[in-house]
Amino acid sequence: MVYSMTGFGRSEYSDEARRIIIEIKSVNHRYCDVSVKLPRSISRFEPELRKRLKLYAERGKIDIFVTYNNLKSSGYNVKYDKEIAEQYMKHLRSIEEDFGLEEEYKPTVIARFPDVFTVEENYFVEDEEYEIIEKVFDVAGKQFKESRAAEGKRLSDDILDKMQELEELTCQVDELAPKVIEEFREKLTERVEKLLSNTEIDDARIVQEVTIYSDKVAVDEELVRLHSHVAAVREMLSEDAQGNDESSGDKKSSIGRRLDFIVQEMNREANTTLSKSDTLAVTDIGIDMKTCIEKVREQVQNIE
Repeated sequence: MVYSMTGFGRSEYSDEARRIIIEIKSVNHRYCDVSVKLPRSISRFEPELRKRLKLYAERGKIDIFVTYNNLKSSGYNVKYDKEIAEQYMKHLRSIEEDFGLEEEYKPTVIARFPDVFTVEENYFVEDEEYEIIEKVFDVAGKQFKESRAAEGKRLSDDILDKMQELEELTCQVDELAPKVIEEFREKLTERVEKLLSNTEIDDARIVQEVTIYSDKVAVDEELVRLHSHVAAVREMLSEDAQGNDESSGDKKSSIGRRLDFIVQEMNREANTTLSKSDTLAVTDIGIDMKTCIEKVREQVQNIE
């Protein structure tokens, strides 16, 4: 299965004791960059959730958001810090004495000052709670993976369409290459005949010049490699579309990295073909080839 690095999954669970919401979302990234945001009361479960994520993604910029509410109690205590309040009062009285001011101090006024009141969590989440969180996480994870698979299918189909286009362009250059050399031979012979109108033409010299020109503009190797790369991409996408036997541990490496390498090689062959081009027709096709490969590269950047 081909997976996109863009995906989203969400799951929610609640009963008389708790309410849990988990969201997983991801975008493109060269590596696996995971960010987990948890309430402090369950922050110790973060390593387990990171390990669990490996079941659903290998690569991408992945954000996990977990909301956990204890419904049996508020879970919080308001704490009054008398020492801090006394210090505020002391300094306020000093201001009165220094400037001859009068002020009526009300509790609501003092309570507004920072740190006079603080809110603290007063409940502890038992380790057994992780089993429930894990189940909620798995529901979100499966939805997350399914969304990446659906997007991956669209990417795979588009890349295969581009491979068809690239192969057709390559075949066009295949057909033009011999004609380019033959046209050069005819033009060279015509020029020599004009220069040596009353002199016998040295056919051996013509053959030598055509051979030199043929070596200069020959793109046979580049075209063969392009055909090979197109076949390799099709095979990789076909094999991956059949799925991997994860239960047996036979899970393949990230296809996105392998595709990225092949696209780089395609671009190199297209550049060489374009640089050797000596006719407008081949140049136009070479530009179309590079445009097609660039579109493939953009899509490959989205694949896990």
